[in-house]
Amino acid sequence: MKMHFCIPVSQQRLDPLGGRFVLYSVYLDGYLFCRVRYSRLHRWNEQLRRVFGNCLPPFPPKYYLAMTTSMADERRDQLEQYLQNVTMDPDMLRSDVFIDFLKLVQLDTFNITTKTASLDIFLPDGRNIPVEILTSDTAERVLEVVSHRMGLCQELLGYFGLFLIRFCKEGKLSVMKKLVDFELPYVSLRSAEVENCKVGLRKWYMDPSLDSVLMDCPAAVDLIYMQAIQDFEKEWAKPTQAQRQKLEALQKEHNQTKFLELSQEVRHYGYLQLDPCTCDYPEPGCGAVLSVGNNEISCCITLPDNQTQEIIFQMNRVKCWQVTFLGTLPNMEGPQRTLNQNLELRFQFSEDSGWQWFVIYTKQAFLLSSCLKKMISEKMLKLAAENPEMQIEVPEQGKSKKYHIQQSQSKDSFRFLPRKSKIEMAKVECVFGIIKEEDL
Repeated sequence: MKMHFCIPVSQQRLDPLGGRFVLYSVYLDGYLFCRVRYSRLHRWNEQLRRVFGNCLPPFPPKYYLAMTTSMADERRDQLEQYLQNVTMDPDMLRSDVFIDFLKLVQLDTFNITTKTASLDIFLPDGRNIPVEILTSDTAERVLEVVSHRMGLCQELLGYFGLFLIRFCKEGKLSVMKKLVDFELPYVSLRSAEVENCKVGLRKWYMDPSLDSVLMDCPAAVDLIYMQAIQDFEKEWAKPTQAQRQKLEALQKEHNQTKFLELSQEVRHYGYLQLDPCTCDYPEPGCGAVLSVGNNEISCCITLPDNQTQEIIFQMNRVKCWQVTFLGTLPNMEGPQRTLNQNLELRFQFSEDSGWQWFVIYTKQAFLLSSCLKKMISEKMLKLAAENPEMQIEVPEQGKSKKYHIQQSQSKDSFRFLPRKSKIEMAKVECVFGIIKEEDL
């Protein structure tokens, strides 16, 4: 599926010879990823084309005369679409020409040179593992180093990921984003400019039943056991009183297997809980706490009379969703390196009366979108395993598999929308969730 790349702002600069050029601010999952010139992106596209031929998406053409404002906006939109589409090919994502370029622009943007460094990777039980890396090591590489230190089976790496996590007051934590394979954790941590932010290791799947795949690897069991305990302590998982007593007894016995088996029966076990946010149901401004997992979105809403109501949206009722930036676009010269302060995610779901929109205002909109995509991918994998005649493209760690599946040929696109007006936004088809074969 498409990645959350967007280019909401660009700025003209002067080169040393007095000529003008445009510098594009590229954001990934709401955080500044790099700043790059069109000419560098153009050379990168030419390198990719020499390796992959005509399977690349179209790249915006050169202009030999001065661009008008509308032409500049069109090029920015086209570059944004190019970055979203070029990352859909799993073979391209693993290629050296792809990864080396993105590593270089990240380092250049934040003025970080390649050198040896120590990076602390935090575990769910509060411990940290210091690892010696290069500042240019990708998240995929750092995950391999950490897993080797812990004895985690290499074939299980795809079930785990590195995350930027902010540790708040009173022991609370906030998952900010998952680092994609080609991101540089050392750079991302220093560029986030968020207080008490750390790189953490967590499992990365939304279907709790997938725990069973990991049970033959002691290191993997240790990790998911640690995270389960953390989720119970943070009250992300919500056991009954009887379940809590049994879990506490099993924890005292250090019986990890039985503990995890019982956890499967606990409400919201294995879900990711977002920070408190607001929504538009039953009226704008209502407080909400969202938990995502097991093929559903659970919303605990505080009503105007301070009563609470839980609404559950099954993913098979969700047709599509979109992320929109509601605020003023950031000044490139200013300190803002994140778009997460004024975001909304809205999804369309089926009701007896037809299709309805549910709007959530949350700084974790991109993380929520990543979780929704993950649930869809896991569902498609499960369907493919149950029906060998289906065919979908399933990217795995270091390889890909194909299955056959019939899909409706409905349009699927991702656009990051600066908010202009309610009316204009309603006219733009901007969806993640309608899946086509080439998106998987």
